[in-house]
Amino acid sequence: MKKQDKKQQKRITSIGGSALIEGIMMRGPKRTTVACRVDKDTIYTEDIEVKPLFKAKFWKLPLIRGLAGMIDSMRLSYKALGLSADKAMEAGLVEEEEPSKFEKWLEDKFGDKLMNVVMVIASILGIALAIGLFVVLPSMLFTWLIKPLLTDWSESSVRILQSAFEGVLKIALFLSYLSLVSLMNDMKRVFQYHGAEHKTIFCYENDEELTVENVRKQTRFHPRCGTSFLVVTLLVSIFVGLFIPTFPNLPILRPVLRLLLVPVMVGLGYEFIKLCGKYDNKLTRILATPGLWAQRITTREPADEMIECAIEAMTAVIPDDGSDIINDCSCAQ
Repeated sequence: MKKQDKKQQKRITSIGGSALIEGIMMRGPKRTTVACRVDKDTIYTEDIEVKPLFKAKFWKLPLIRGLAGMIDSMRLSYKALGLSADKAMEAGLVEEEEPSKFEKWLEDKFGDKLMNVVMVIASILGIALAIGLFVVLPSMLFTWLIKPLLTDWSESSVRILQSAFEGVLKIALFLSYLSLVSLMNDMKRVFQYHGAEHKTIFCYENDEELTVENVRKQTRFHPRCGTSFLVVTLLVSIFVGLFIPTFPNLPILRPVLRLLLVPVMVGLGYEFIKLCGKYDNKLTRILATPGLWAQRITTREPADEMIECAIEAMTAVIPDDGSDIINDCSCAQ
């Protein structure tokens, strides 16, 4: 966080959001609102909600709540993304291609439920791709390319090097993917809306009136961000990897164990981000730094009409009773 932002910040809010297709979702303690730009002078807003899957007290425990929160947040984000896509197509902001025979068959088969089916299929394919790229590939590359050169190394030394190799490769793959995606024109606009979301939250946390001018001058890098969460979780995976055996005779077991330990990594990553979001001091700024660096890829400076969308969504979810405030600063420095 820039030095001037640290001095200005008056409070820390639990309100968060995400960038959509030509819009913003903001999630407060009492309501979640989607604001979408449908034309030059009109912003469409709609409240959305999903029923939490994890209501028992067990799912509120530290290290456990991270996984539960991530799943519910993904469900909410998918719903918001679907809504924004529909509004963008209705407004002609996104070109709707002629459906293929397969797409027509799906529409006839599933009707109004088609979007849910597509989301489920996309999620399954996305998870499979993520497991292949970030769990199996790094482990197998080390086993095939590096490990044969380490015949004189002890098992513990090999494990340390393998954990570092896998972690660095995963982070490199992740940042490379984000960099390639950021070259797409549509994603550039999504990343601009992402910047508008962060700037608007910072404006509110700095106790300034939510105007385009005030929002525009804020930083677009926020410690409590999904990008930061992913980067921190990848860094945590390096630490967790130090405790996973290498299994010389059956190397596939290491990625299997890594996969089983994903909830632990997610839980630790969530607690780090929660700590950085609740406090603003030297320690939390150090912890947040890698994620803030990555946000240089996933956020862009927004146009004024994007800021207007973010303000509309933000204003709708700010509760009158101040229940969103998790730290009323003077923040500890």
